[in-house]
Amino acid sequence: MNSVQGKVAVVTGAASGIGRGCARALGARGAIVVVADIDVAGSHVVAQEIQAAGGSALAVRIDVGEDSSFEELKTQLLAEFGRADIVMNNAGVITRGLPEHIPLEEWHRVINVNLFSVVRSHAAFLPLFLKQGSGHFVNTASFAGLMSYSYDRMPYSASKAAIIQISEGLALYAKPQGIGVTVLCPGPVATNIGKNMPSFGPDTPTRGPGPQFQMRDAQEVGNEVVDAIEAGQFWLPTDYQIREILVSRAADWDAYVDRQIESMK
Repeated sequence: MNSVQGKVAVVTGAASGIGRGCARALGARGAIVVVADIDVAGSHVVAQEIQAAGGSALAVRIDVGEDSSFEELKTQLLAEFGRADIVMNNAGVITRGLPEHIPLEEWHRVINVNLFSVVRSHAAFLPLFLKQGSGHFVNTASFAGLMSYSYDRMPYSASKAAIIQISEGLALYAKPQGIGVTVLCPGPVATNIGKNMPSFGPDTPTRGPGPQFQMRDAQEVGNEVVDAIEAGQFWLPTDYQIREILVSRAADWDAYVDRQIESMK
């Protein structure tokens, strides 16, 4: 996809954070943006921001945890625009607690919203993209899906690791058929994902991926996502310093685990 100009782009979790930054960036580049979020009031605010800047946007409510959500969204888009070109699966939740304190119900909630939303989206939109012979998926994962730097967010990390694998497998299948796939792996980015984060058991210290990773602005990340879509780029970390850690871990995984344990003391 050489340009997003005139393309119909859906962004879930678009009422705030990275989703908002990506929706605004797509609108600024000329895409018709469907701002989708369970927070419908927030979706309308972002849609109005895009429109005020001269772009085209439509606010819709979606609960990505419901099985029918993406099929219903696809039906709405086809009725409204006759097509869809870009689908960004960005909605997500996080939880906190030591492994022995996080209940099974919380694992189900996080995996359902973070991982199965991507599965639902692919099931709904991949057949449409194959029929069109074009389209682009953007799936939001995380540094936490690339490496372990904490032990109190395991459901979140597990869901994001699975998204990376799903995205890679989809790229192997879909790219030869004219469909792009980008997996966004954010490190520290200023968002409100932790605003309503459930916590279980005793308080735990907040651990990040490392002091070398500076907090990024969500709007800057949004611009990079649009660049990646237009370039057909698969892997998009928000800081390429992560490569050094991944290479070091692959060279000696036992040593990596020992170093991480030592850094947590």
